[in-house]
Amino acid sequence: MAKKKSKTLCITWVKSSIGYSERQKGTIRALGLRRLGHSVEHLDTPVIRGMIEKVGHLVEAREVEA
Repeated sequence: MAKKKSKTLCITWVKSSIGYSERQKGTIRALGLRRLGHSVEHLDTPVIRGMIEKVGHLVEAREVEA
């Protein structure tokens, strides 16, 4: 049997969180983003998708085949 390739998401912090709620700032931190322009990769799961949806105006996400 062939292994199924898991999709990953590359998430980049593109807009400052100044002026947004502490909850959204916490979501940015929970995604593992440290500073503006920082990128991280996560597995494509419903939990991560939900987090991206909540801070979609602050981050940019793209799918990467891994």
